[in-house]
Amino acid sequence: MMPQDEPKFDELYRELILDHYRYPHNRGVLEKPDVDMQQHNPVCGDEIRLTAIIEDGTISQIEFMGQGCSISQASASMLTDRVTGLELTDVDALSVEFRNMLRGDDPDEQMMQDLMALQGVSKYPVRVKCAVLAWDTLQKALKLK
Repeated sequence: MMPQDEPKFDELYRELILDHYRYPHNRGVLEKPDVDMQQHNPVCGDEIRLTAIIEDGTISQIEFMGQGCSISQASASMLTDRVTGLELTDVDALSVEFRNMLRGDDPDEQMMQDLMALQGVSKYPVRVKCAVLAWDTLQKALKLK
């Protein structure tokens, strides 16, 4: 990618984040979930609740409810899209890759897919907690399962 192309990609990524914030995917609460976990960030007030159904070691359905900034809510929406259908071991690997990306590491773009839109958050350390809230919630829930 040429440096002059970066603003175009930043704008596309910003639009993708805003689209997930305005029109979140998989918003709701599943009945009889295998996983039900809620967490919040007391510093900024972001809240996320994830419910998921796990079948044969795979996340077959996942939904979220929450409130907060565009980053936290878009990240939760994108998480639900990305982990649906993944085996739990792949969810763990994706979570590690996502966190590494937000620390500034070069991500595996094929693994990240649309999550690449959140890469710019790494430039704003105070917003990283917003982006990882849903991921932390999922990881904590899966450890308790």
